[in-house]
Amino acid sequence: MESRAKLFGHAVHPIMIVFPLGLLATAVIFDLIWFATGSARWAEVSFWMIAAGLVGGVVAAVFGLIDYVAIPAGTRAKAIGMWHGVGNVLVMVLFFFSWFLRRPNPGNPGLTPIVIALLAAGVALLTGWLGGELVERLGVGVDDGAHLNSPNSLSGRPAAEDELRGEQGHGVRAT
Repeated sequence: MESRAKLFGHAVHPIMIVFPLGLLATAVIFDLIWFATGSARWAEVSFWMIAAGLVGGVVAAVFGLIDYVAIPAGTRAKAIGMWHGVGNVLVMVLFFFSWFLRRPNPGNPGLTPIVIALLAAGVALLTGWLGGELVERLGVGVDDGAHLNSPNSLSGRPAAEDELRGEQGHGVRAT
């Protein structure tokens, strides 16, 4: 099932998720460094990384929702997509609460926001696996007819084109 939201021939949602995932995961690492060292700078940077990760997460979610709506009802992909989306909303809510609790003193957030961020990161691992299941096992966001010798996405040609022509000049035949 091809993605409905594309940029230069590629699904936008998987492009956009790298930013919030990286920011939020690194924020958790910086929280752990703050916890180990007591240096306020690590906690302050984590505070701002969470803020940026939340903004990026909202942007990524818009494109994920566009693709989710296009998944046919009654399929395993629709159910997995629903759990992936709901789980990521939970991740965002947890990180928001972690960020909100830090606001009075970002350099010394205390233990509760750190525990909430760790919980959010754990849920994000699960929802990331669900996203992988959608793409890698169920083919959501994958061009129809995609194969190892598909033409460049910028060519404007369908992914199945070379396969249909018998892989001329490639020496490999897709099955």
